[in-house]
Amino acid sequence: MCSLITLAAEESTFTFSADRTEAVLSQGKERTVLSGNAVVQTNATLIEADQIELYGNDFRFVVCSGDIRVTDEEQGFVLNCRDLFFDRETEVTRVQGYTEMVDQKNSMVVKGSFFENRAGENVSIIQIGVRILRDDEDGTMVCRSEFARYSRDEDLLELSGMPRVTWKGDNYQASRINIDLETDEITMEGKVSGTMYT
Repeated sequence: MCSLITLAAEESTFTFSADRTEAVLSQGKERTVLSGNAVVQTNATLIEADQIELYGNDFRFVVCSGDIRVTDEEQGFVLNCRDLFFDRETEVTRVQGYTEMVDQKNSMVVKGSFFENRAGENVSIIQIGVRILRDDEDGTMVCRSEFARYSRDEDLLELSGMPRVTWKGDNYQASRINIDLETDEITMEGKVSGTMYT
């Protein structure tokens, strides 16, 4: 049996559904657990998971587990992971464990073991074993680092922690590498090295 519930908070309306729902609606102890085909839709964000728990004032916090898929139509990305925390008020998403994000706007696939998306700032932070693949008409850009900051407003990718970039057959290494995704301009700082093929 699938249930669909719509709740209106002061600033937004969100809906959720699942095969099974357990809810505690006592004042100050509000908590709802959705199991089996669980779905939460809030603003432009759609969250699908095996299990979703909603708690806090106006169900501000969303905790997901199992096979999770987050689709943000406004920012143009899809996120796949196993454990996720989402704050509806601040629109901050945090994931620990292997995460894969597909950014449709910039034709990128981003992988890492920690992910934080700050929708209000339009910024994503990726850490630990970061791998980024970006395809365009000029080929595939491959980036590796331990830390990455991706600003969608500025179309800027900042890499640090042993960053390496392979682009058009050339290899770049530095203490810090910045990539302008609009122009494909690569800026390197610190100890810089590279191999260029002509």
